[in-house]
Amino acid sequence: MSGWRRTETRRGHQWNVQPVSAASAVKNYSCPGCGGIVAPGTAHLVVWRADGVLGDAADLASRRHWHTGCWRVV
Repeated sequence: MSGWRRTETRRGHQWNVQPVSAASAVKNYSCPGCGGIVAPGTAHLVVWRADGVLGDAADLASRRHWHTGCWRVV
C-alpha cells in the first residue's frame, strides 16, 4: 500500500481506507461502486470494515478496491 490509512464513517459503519498510488497498482480489480475495472496504473483506494463483528482478519480478507470517485459518492 502506498498512502496513509485513515478511518471513515459511511452508512453508519467505520471503514479503513488505504490509498494506493498509480505506481503501486499492478493488477485489475473490480470496483464495487460502479462495477467497472480498476486498471493497473490507476490510483485508487482499498477499503475494508473497521468495525466488523467477525474480527480484524475477516474484515481485512473482505477488503475491496474502489475508484476514488466511486468511494466519495457512497
